[in-house]
Amino acid sequence: MKKLSNFALLFLLLPVLALAEGDDITWNNTLKTQFFAGKTIEESDAVIELEAPYRAEDPAIVPVKVISKMPQTQDKYIKKIWVFVDKNPFPFVGEFEFFPESGKADLAMRVRVNTYSNIRAIAETNDGKLTMTKKFVKASGGCSAPVGADLDEAMKRLGKVKFRLDEGLKTGQPTQAQLMISHPNLTGMQMDQMTRYVRKSHFIDQLKVTFNDKPVLNAKIDIAISADPNFRFYFVPDKPGELKAEFSDISCESPTSRKVCDKGASYSHQYAVAP
Repeated sequence: MKKLSNFALLFLLLPVLALAEGDDITWNNTLKTQFFAGKTIEESDAVIELEAPYRAEDPAIVPVKVISKMPQTQDKYIKKIWVFVDKNPFPFVGEFEFFPESGKADLAMRVRVNTYSNIRAIAETNDGKLTMTKKFVKASGGCSAPVGADLDEAMKRLGKVKFRLDEGLKTGQPTQAQLMISHPNLTGMQMDQMTRYVRKSHFIDQLKVTFNDKPVLNAKIDIAISADPNFRFYFVPDKPGELKAEFSDISCESPTSRKVCDKGASYSHQYAVAP
């Protein structure tokens, strides 16, 4: 048998290497049609950029940051950002809506990644144009990571909220806010370490943040958001007022289907802002 040259061997391995570094099969065959049928999407970092670790330290709390490349003005702004983890059992992470009052369409959060996958973000500007960026992340088991032994304590804290703002708050300037929510955000694929049973999904599905009753951030989110959701976003404090978070949760019979679900409770929290 003749030995393959290094070039020939590399050529044969190219499909495997490409798969190892993330492929677009799920995106092209399912997600693009499901969420953006008939629409043109440009792949570029010109509108938003995505930051994520190449190899995650903990697959259940992978830090992801979307950085906008344009200010939010009345004339032109980023209207929505969708985030997906292609290879997750339920790829949809969230749909995030922004406004001119957001100041910046930047967003940071922690997500679950179940296997080696592309994470992608798609931005829609107010003129209807769509732009996509992506990062490949090596992680495994994020959606099925066992429920901790302190779940009962976590349920007692359910719905508790804390806001944290940047120091040096300035009137009329985009200010970063951090929203921390106490919630286990169960995926429906996790085993309870005490009972050894798989716990039914129970996760935050709707989030709304306002400042003085003007919208700053609206979100539809799902099981890929980590336990104890933590979001960083921007708003513009044009005067003293109230930053308010409202959210609700839901439970579903299947971790990968939203056909049979039961609405849970609604929560709200206010925070006084004095720039």
